[in-house]
Amino acid sequence: MSQVTEDPRVYASLRDLMLLQHQTNSLSFLPKQPIQSLLSGRHASRIRGRGLNFEKIRAYQPGDDVRTIDWKVTARTRTAHTRVFTEERDRPVLVLVDQRMGMFFGTRRYMKSVVAAKLAALAAWRVIDQGDRVGAIVFGDQLAEAFSPRRSRQRVAEILKSVVRMNRSLSADSPVRGNANALGQAIEKASRLATHDYLVVVISDFHGLDERAIENLTRIAHRNDLIGLLVHDPSASEFPISQRMTVSDGELQLEVTGPRQTKRILEATSGRLTRVLSLQRDLHAPMLPISTADEVLPQLRRLMGR
Repeated sequence: MSQVTEDPRVYASLRDLMLLQHQTNSLSFLPKQPIQSLLSGRHASRIRGRGLNFEKIRAYQPGDDVRTIDWKVTARTRTAHTRVFTEERDRPVLVLVDQRMGMFFGTRRYMKSVVAAKLAALAAWRVIDQGDRVGAIVFGDQLAEAFSPRRSRQRVAEILKSVVRMNRSLSADSPVRGNANALGQAIEKASRLATHDYLVVVISDFHGLDERAIENLTRIAHRNDLIGLLVHDPSASEFPISQRMTVSDGELQLEVTGPRQTKRILEATSGRLTRVLSLQRDLHAPMLPISTADEVLPQLRRLMGR
């Protein structure tokens, strides 16, 4: 294998992704937005019953366990009241990992595909460390592999092997054509798998996000917790105005020769980023930007760390 393909900035390696399991202790995965705890391990459920966490006192209802009656409140109010507790339970986590041809791009430190692979590894290892189950949908332009959530390091290894396999299939001269619909198909599959009380993590540049995909994200967010990790390259908002260059979407090419064309390209790329980030308001879910220009872990620490 050539030296270029071993460059960790261009391709992810299974060894590096496996080693990330030792770097997740500094992450609490608590976004600094007013969003409820995500990826924090054990989670308070809405199941009522005798549990570890006291929630509230309310009027006694037929069928309540008489052992939960609060006699002091009952005597004071002359009406039967009962204590309500919440149980603790683990929840399944589903990680969507984008490894399409459009992710094989980067102008600074890493390819977007490598950043996505690292984010997937960090999320999966943190989930397992906290005792939750982790599954994934790893998708490229032509193939998608689904892994049901399990609480095992073997499951994480299987997911990461799939990520690396798809990551290593990417190349500048690949005959595979870009498939913008692959993102929507992966999200639709996630909407069927994540029935309720899941945490769904979407790691992508969100290229090809259409109204159907947004509808499925809305459906997911209604029944589950949702978090988006928007992988982006600085070139989406920083473009050399005076430099002459050729840009491509993987199929068509355009020679940029002046400020007017540069402005149009910037408006298109930055507009897409703005649209994705605005989903945070519409979905009531965090959409967090992760740049290819910096190391992944420090960015996560800033956005979601302790």
